[in-house]
Amino acid sequence: MAQKVMGALEVYFSRSLGFTLIALGILTVLLTGSVPLSSRLSEGATTSAEDPKAPYALPTLTITAMFHAIYAFYGYAMWTKTGVMSFSLGTLGSGFLAMVALWCILFASSNGRISRKTGADKRTSGFPFKNAEADKRKGK
Repeated sequence: MAQKVMGALEVYFSRSLGFTLIALGILTVLLTGSVPLSSRLSEGATTSAEDPKAPYALPTLTITAMFHAIYAFYGYAMWTKTGVMSFSLGTLGSGFLAMVALWCILFASSNGRISRKTGADKRTSGFPFKNAEADKRKGK
């Protein structure tokens, strides 16, 4: 099978996409507050209103999660169409990053439902099982 030589336009678009992905990665790391931009901001970013990095953390993470989810879907579509194994690896990588970002959006924000006193999740209920031990302590 003869190998097709890439044209100048294809090389340009491939390199542009690579540079775009590198820039997107750097912006994601900087805007989520993972890297402090000055020496006085030594802690990571939170989503609390008092944090000066807070306005950018959650929107950046949301856009990044959508990007990786779309990229994983596109990689999967190309993998099923062509059967090239590289697309499956890209699908797994982007899918993993999308899941991590989704987990951070849902559970790692300051607005989470974790009790500061006990560390338990406040959203839990007894359905369909009854928590007899907790009912004894509450006097029910």
